[in-house]
Amino acid sequence: MPDRHFADAGLASLYDAFNPRESGGDYRFYLPMILAAESVLDVGCGTGSLLHWARESGHDGRLVGLDPAEGMLVQARRRADIEWVHGDLSTASWNAEFDFAVMTGHAFQVLLTDDEVRTAFSAVRRALKPGGRFGFETRNPAGRAWERWTPSNVWEAGDVRSWNDAGPFENGLVSFRTTYESPSWEEPKYSDSTLRFLDVPTLNEFAGEAGLVVDEQYGSWDRSPVTDASPEIITVVRRPLT
Repeated sequence: MPDRHFADAGLASLYDAFNPRESGGDYRFYLPMILAAESVLDVGCGTGSLLHWARESGHDGRLVGLDPAEGMLVQARRRADIEWVHGDLSTASWNAEFDFAVMTGHAFQVLLTDDEVRTAFSAVRRALKPGGRFGFETRNPAGRAWERWTPSNVWEAGDVRSWNDAGPFENGLVSFRTTYESPSWEEPKYSDSTLRFLDVPTLNEFAGEAGLVVDEQYGSWDRSPVTDASPEIITVVRRPLT
């Protein structure tokens, strides 16, 4: 089930305010690949902001957004010239239809088990045309980002304040609670989440099992290599031509 802050339409409506499209570097990294592809699948498209931007930037081919959270799709459907699909990769049935697939916002980290990762990679491979590529990112576990997910780090959007409170890193997983509060609400709202952190060898092994080839891999949006100090593992894999 999607986390509450994605499924709840009210909280989902705050997502873009807390995560502006220009703030993270991921959209600018992936946008040229999207614009160069005739058909694009955005997995975990959320509010649809990236595909909205692609249309605004002149993409006139097929754009499809897939997300399991109806609250996020309410926001995405503000544009009707993009296909919006309620679901996830476990229910996807596309076959060799896309030149490029993308998964932003660290959405890859919601795949918590080996079976979920394998299902996702296999579904993406089927959805891609031969030669098609898939770009996604996951936080580098060596960067220990969860140590900064504390109530002392607060985000604000309008009159809403938000912060995370993370538990320990255990068996590659981190669980945390996100709190939202506003003086206009009677009480705070909460969303509980768990994310998985994979290292480069494990990630690449899963991709290889699914028949995908790693084309590019970076540790930051500036395309620097992955090191122990890198915050990200940004990966672009390819479905071979044969």
